[in-house]
Amino acid sequence: MTYYQSRTLKSSDLATLRTKVEAGLKEVGFGILTEIDIQATMKKKLDKDYPPFLILGACNPVFADKVLTAEPHVSTLLPCNVTIRSIGGDDYEVTIMDPAAAMSVVQNPAIESLAGEVRGKLMSMLEGL
Repeated sequence: MTYYQSRTLKSSDLATLRTKVEAGLKEVGFGILTEIDIQATMKKKLDKDYPPFLILGACNPVFADKVLTAEPHVSTLLPCNVTIRSIGGDDYEVTIMDPAAAMSVVQNPAIESLAGEVRGKLMSMLEGL
């Protein structure tokens, strides 16, 4: 089982694509809880140059509540990461984690079915971009 799914898209810049990704996430019930700017962080911490690269921590509160109720320690696997990174020119890769793959380590049938539903929502967003 692969732990991610991705699409390559054209965009004039990362900010424009980010807006589109966030709108797609909102359509399927997700918001952004966290953001890590890999480009800025690696420059600051290691003085290393990276192309534009963001990690967005996406959360659907309804599903988060359900999985946390079923298994409080699943919090170590939250939120669902969505990345946007430049791969050259005007090409960007948008990648989603596969919640079913991530949650498979929990071995709780209640969480497995929820993770499958979340995967479906994230895939719908990715395919809609």
